[in-house]
Amino acid sequence: MIAFIFQRLAQAAIVMISVALIAFVLFQYVGDPVVFLLGQDATPDQIRQLRSDLGLDQPVFVQFWHFLVNAVQGEFGLSLRQGAKVSRLIAERLPATLELALVAGVLSLVVGIPMGVYAALKRGHWLSQLFMTVSLLGVSLPTFLIGILLILVFSVNLGWFPSFGRGDVVALGGWTTSLLTANGWLHITLPAVTLAIFQLTLIMRLVRAEMLEVLRTDYIKFARARGLSDRAIHFGHALKNTLVPVMTITGLQLGGLIAFAIITETVFQWPGMGLLFLQAVTFADIPIMAAYLCLIALIFVVINLVVDLLYFVVDPRLRIERVAGH
Repeated sequence: MIAFIFQRLAQAAIVMISVALIAFVLFQYVGDPVVFLLGQDATPDQIRQLRSDLGLDQPVFVQFWHFLVNAVQGEFGLSLRQGAKVSRLIAERLPATLELALVAGVLSLVVGIPMGVYAALKRGHWLSQLFMTVSLLGVSLPTFLIGILLILVFSVNLGWFPSFGRGDVVALGGWTTSLLTANGWLHITLPAVTLAIFQLTLIMRLVRAEMLEVLRTDYIKFARARGLSDRAIHFGHALKNTLVPVMTITGLQLGGLIAFAIITETVFQWPGMGLLFLQAVTFADIPIMAAYLCLIALIFVVINLVVDLLYFVVDPRLRIERVAGH
């Protein structure tokens, strides 16, 4: 187990160094930060002095080493557009994005898994057919279109939910949350549903396919021959083994919810990291782009590491194979 953890940590370190190198290249080849900071009217002496102050006159490998050291400390310099520390801007926006991804992820699991189980056990039922039809729409429709349709129906026509913003928030130390206010829940409902629909339909179809596969296995036939009830077979044996691969996909999708919430945050003007990144791209704000890239990579690496460890614990075949290998 310890060797497995160290192996995954070594792989994670290689991935993060590679991502840091890509982020560093952004600083080198996408615009000139000195020109952004001083403007077009800067004199050569001012440019030379600022390059020296920022360390841009040093060799590339020295700059990359300083970039790595600062990145480990969470420092990516100043925003070229806002003039504020990037770490502070990220810290202000991170709670909103994590909150939105968490609500969307929980919604996907709570709704998607029961729908997938029902669609597998009741294949010929009209409700099962309806679930499969709706899942095709959820996979096919683009996220921005789903968000616009939800705004049109539930905000414009019915007036049930607000169409933009985060609503009232509560500060808990350095963290802010809208989940402790009724107004915050009203604001997060439509963005969370928009972000969850694709993940929900994906989980539902995956659970259905895995459930049907498990129900055809020999040990399920043996359980039926022993006289076990359908409830014990379906939920005590089949569902338990179905959720092993689903857990892996769900972990990866959680990282995707955080990374690809950009469109949802833009449609609903949700004040998260995705909206901040999109604004940074518009103004070529390289420090924010690099920080966002490194942070998303770190989130994916951590989630993958947790999923691998859970998979190792849940699936005994991995432990047996590893012991046999030694």
